[in-house]
Parts: sequence; C-alpha cells; structure tokens
Amino acid sequence: MTQDTTTWCVLIPCCTEETWAVPQQCLGEIVTVQSESDTPPAELDWRGQSVPVFDLGAVSGPAWREPRRGSGLVAIFVGLKGEACEYWGIPVRGKGLRMVSLAEEDVEDTPVPEGVNARAAFKFEGETYQVPDLECFQKQVVASR
Repeated sequence: MTQDTTTWCVLIPCCTEETWAVPQQCLGEIVTVQSESDTPPAELDWRGQSVPVFDLGAVSGPAWREPRRGSGLVAIFVGLKGEACEYWGIPVRGKGLRMVSLAEEDVEDTPVPEGVNARAAFKFEGETYQVPDLECFQKQVVASR
C-alpha cells in the first residue's frame, strides 16, 4: 500500500501580487456578499459572528465585486485559538479561485517575492503561489480593529 502524499489546498487570488495556497481545513467558508460598493466590507456578519475583513488588494488589485451580479466573495479563515478573533476574512480578487490536490512532485519551490508576507512560495502549473503566514495575518487583523 502506498501513502498518499497529496495535500488539498484552496488557491485564493488576494491581490495583483498574491495568490494564496492554503490547506482546506484553514477555511471556514467562501461567502458570497451582496454589495453595491466596489470596496469589500470591513466586517461581515457570518453565522452569528462579526468577522473582520482584511483587504490586501485595496490599493492595487483586480475588482472585488462582479458589477453585473452585484456581489463579491470573501474567504473566511478559522483563526487560531486564544486570539481576539475566532474568524477573519480576505476578499477574493480576480479569477483563479479553486481547490487543487497538490503533490510534492507537482510543485517547484521559488523565492518569496519582495514585499509579500508569506512563509513560502512555489510554482504550480506555471503560476506562482504563496503560502501565507496565517498567524501573522490574524494578528494584523486583530491589531487593525
């Protein structure tokens, strides 16, 4: 019997410079948010929780909202226990949101781009993805509240 060495990850476009690759179990849900604004909400009500939203693409990035549908997507992350927020969100910006099964032989390590807050980066199918420092981002979200 062979051991399965693949990891299910969700690829989340966050801004022009960053597309995150996160393990599936780090996400609570991808939420559709109805909005007339081109700016994602700073907070949203999700399952009875007030969830802060941290926008990486506010300055430069693809559109958050699909104008014809009047909605955008927010990825809700499960926060680390003991921190000030149980959940936090990142707006999904642009195209490419998908779930993939990654095997070690399918990815190629690459340097983390300058100015990107990530633990690692890799190439997959010709595109560069970042493994974000989720603990650091959660602390930034808490500090910005």
